Amino acid sequence: MKTLNLCLVRHGETDWNVENRVQGQLDIPLNSNGLNQAEALLAVVQKMHFDAVYSSDLARASTTAVPLAQHFGLELKKQIGLRERHYGAFQGFTYEEIGRKDPDALRRFRAREPDFDMGGGESLNMLRSRCLEQLEYMAHTHPGQTVLAVTHGAVLDTVFRILTDQSIEASLSIPTPNCALNWMRFDQSRWHLEVWGNKDHVLDALDALPD
Repeated sequence: MKTLNLCLVRHGETDWNVENRVQGQLDIPLNSNGLNQAEALLAVVQKMHFDAVYSSDLARASTTAVPLAQHFGLELKKQIGLRERHYGAFQGFTYEEIGRKDPDALRRFRAREPDFDMGGGESLNMLRSRCLEQLEYMAHTHPGQTVLAVTHGAVLDTVFRILTDQSIEASLSIPTPNCALNWMRFDQSRWHLEVWGNKDHVLDALDALPD
């Protein structure tokens, strides 16, 4: 079986990231720092080769991905499977606000109850199934190719757990920096984690951007 090399990238920063406000599937744009991060990311990956570029259909991901696809002369493929987790009634609020409004809901969320959907959102079990389906699609669509996909923090957290056989209920601190590179490969019917959270070169490129 031909090997797929897949690089997953979290979108650039938004104001809601800075405020620690739950975005979920609300369509929040990049802030000025996020646009700079996307530019720095392009400066790094333009030296690489990619056969396809994907992104979530949410603006913060697609805005990050559009210049990448354009550089490689590729059509940007937007997929719902790469969307951020739907956080139900949590969306639009900070965790401090959620704790004041519904402390039991926040407790269940932090306990990582696998079927808790935050009031009409997406449970961890649902998110895991979606991520598995997306990984399977990538593996069988792009054998022998190198693919770049811009996605979101909760998707990356879940993919890390899948690739390392970690429970979705486990209390882990998994780094998902904005515009960091996360490399994995698929061969012989299984996934292998190669690099996670590589952001140093992006930071160097960001420092090199003109003021």
